[in-house]
Amino acid sequence: CLCGSPAFCGPTAHDCVDPTRPSPDGARPIMKHWAGKGVRLLVAAAAFAVLAVASPARAAAPKVPEPTPDQAKFFEQKVRPLLVESCYSCHAEKKQKGRLRLDSLEAALKGGDTGPAVVPGDAAKSLLVKAISHADEDLQMPPDEKLADAQIKVLTDWVAMGAPWPKTPGGAVTATPGGGKKRVIKDEDRQFWSFQPVKDAPAPQVQDNGWAKNDIDRFVFAKLKAEGLTPAPEADKVALIRRATFDLHGLPPTPDEVAAFVADASTDAYEKLVDRLLASPRYGERYARHWQDLVRYAESDGFKQDAYRPNSYLYRDWLIAALNADKPYDQFVREQLAGDEIAPGDPAARVATGFLRHGVYEYNQKHAENQWSEYLNDLTDVTADALLGLSMGCARCHDHKFDPILQADYYKLQAFFTPVLPRNDLPNAGGADLAKYAAALATWEAKTKTIRDEIAKIEAPAKRNAEARMVGRFPPEVQAMLAKPAAERSPYERQIAYLVGRQVEDEQSKTDDKIKGAEKDRLVALRKELSKFDDAKPKPPVAALCVTDVGPVAPPTRIPDDPTKQEFQPGYPVVLEQLGLPTPPVTPTADSTGRRTALANWVTNPANPLTTRVITNRLWQWHFGHGLVRTSSDYGVLGEKPSHPELLDHLTARFLADGWSMKSMHRLIMASATYRQSAVRPVPDVAQLKDPENRWLWRQNGRRLDAEQIRDAMLAASGELELDQVGGPSAEYTATKRSVFTKLVRNIRDPLLDAFDLPESYGSTAGRNATTTATQSLMLINGDWPLKRAAAFAERATREAGSADPAAVI
Repeated sequence: CLCGSPAFCGPTAHDCVDPTRPSPDGARPIMKHWAGKGVRLLVAAAAFAVLAVASPARAAAPKVPEPTPDQAKFFEQKVRPLLVESCYSCHAEKKQKGRLRLDSLEAALKGGDTGPAVVPGDAAKSLLVKAISHADEDLQMPPDEKLADAQIKVLTDWVAMGAPWPKTPGGAVTATPGGGKKRVIKDEDRQFWSFQPVKDAPAPQVQDNGWAKNDIDRFVFAKLKAEGLTPAPEADKVALIRRATFDLHGLPPTPDEVAAFVADASTDAYEKLVDRLLASPRYGERYARHWQDLVRYAESDGFKQDAYRPNSYLYRDWLIAALNADKPYDQFVREQLAGDEIAPGDPAARVATGFLRHGVYEYNQKHAENQWSEYLNDLTDVTADALLGLSMGCARCHDHKFDPILQADYYKLQAFFTPVLPRNDLPNAGGADLAKYAAALATWEAKTKTIRDEIAKIEAPAKRNAEARMVGRFPPEVQAMLAKPAAERSPYERQIAYLVGRQVEDEQSKTDDKIKGAEKDRLVALRKELSKFDDAKPKPPVAALCVTDVGPVAPPTRIPDDPTKQEFQPGYPVVLEQLGLPTPPVTPTADSTGRRTALANWVTNPANPLTTRVITNRLWQWHFGHGLVRTSSDYGVLGEKPSHPELLDHLTARFLADGWSMKSMHRLIMASATYRQSAVRPVPDVAQLKDPENRWLWRQNGRRLDAEQIRDAMLAASGELELDQVGGPSAEYTATKRSVFTKLVRNIRDPLLDAFDLPESYGSTAGRNATTTATQSLMLINGDWPLKRAAAFAERATREAGSADPAAVI
């Protein structure tokens, strides 16, 4: 290369950019970069041209702060792939239609004569958002095909959060599918702390005047001493029972429970308290919500249609039961990844695969195949985030910019999920129940055959027309797949047929208004006649939202739009090869590829340092508000390193030695003097100055109750909380059941939970925000639901006081 500087070099010498020569849009020199999205980029060929007239003079672009780790992850996983796919054919380094570039933040902020394309923090003023929303008929980009609602939301959210853009060499977004400069994993990459084996170091010997209650405290005290700090005194018994009960149950202790604990002078009173809390069914109800955050659990499809998923509760109930039974974590994970393969005859194991069904579903005909790619991306991302603590989504379009994760690693992981087929038709029942149902159904069908045949004959033309109308909205290649007989479709075509079949069925269910006149009258009469047999018709078993494989042969796994069409086989990140983890065999059966079983076995290998450290750290986080690794789903370069690495490994080793028992880890953590510290200190100034974030644990962290704790505590205080009838179909959020048993709909959210930072469930949530807003105060003061709870509490207090006298009530 003539310039001699790798900072300005492309993949070949002729791609070199003279660093002294301005780029075509007049901006500062920009590194030559690689684009390879290819065919599908033509879709957006005219995008954003209206925005793109170059400005001869312009105010300085606003400064955008460095992105937080979460913002960088959002950009890499969501924004970058969308820009590459939809914008770069016309607005990147190779081509600048209207002189607009969108491959660097600087260029996007510069915009054109009409104003900046992006105004950080203000989506309403950003022409980019206006254009993709098609809100103005004179500014609609892409002009021929509007982006999907999900894609519009991604870019809108990105601008609203301040347009964070992680720095890369040259500042530009690049893509390297099928070629380009590839990252090489080096020894120094493999030496990163999270990729090292777990090493159980002995607890340090400390002079703590008897403060330590177990080895956790010895590790913590040693760090405190090194930092010139001392621990806080133990919290009083009222604070301890309140803390422990909220932690394990998500509810306040009752007055009787508080009184009994305070009066218990036995030396093991606290240990008995923890054991009682862990043995209660309330424990599983609380910790299911933690896990639901990680797996983006919701009971609706999301986006515009947001159709309700009535049977999602089966997964929730499975979670609660598994946690209450202290199912070993390795088995807990294996069943969620591959329960249908591991135990094909077990309905509960099949329900566990609902882990793979909580992603969004958009009713969109133009992007059907892209939607399937997004579904596979979602499975890949949530598995890496929730189970491995790796932000692998950043490697979807290129080798990871920061972590030693290759683009090939991403698609090797995705290959485990490529054969997945979502299922809504498998009954959650055993053989005897199914046989009983089948016999009753056969009797009903025999009695009603003539009526049903006539109904079907009347409905058939309208349903055929609805099918033809809906199928005609899909691209020609999808129509060709649907035109094939089911037996002749390839595995991939079967997956696409499932995906779009839901939309066809939805259209067919709306055909009554297409039937007119005498046929309409006859249809009404026939349905009335059929209803006379309703008592004889058995109620079908509930069908679980679950997955199976599409068959024993997997569809190919490829990078979208890669011109080389390279296929990837299932595999694991190259950076972990030095660990020598055995590669579990992939053993197909008659119905399944066996790939997910192999992945589950690798993920839950005791020698896998990611899986084991990640869950141990999460358990710590759920008791302290922060993990020993504060970025609990990002163990990469952008994440934080552990504050107490030796303690983390010690706890991880103990977790494995205790049989992957989460309840045993709860007991260990909660028994420590570290956990039992007061959240306040008599003279906190010195410690606050030295360690304002309490990384060294010189006190317990004061934490605001989360959304469900606030709602459930109000019900508990008012005496209305229903605890007897739990499980089953979710109730409306206005009900007096625990929050975990109410509907969790993505677009129609409980206003109270929403005000107190309930996650949106569009992606894995490692830790919730804890904001303080005026909306929260107004909700508690004026909200209809809180006011009803306040009235019920007043009635309870008056009743229990035996008098309406205010002094007695208080």
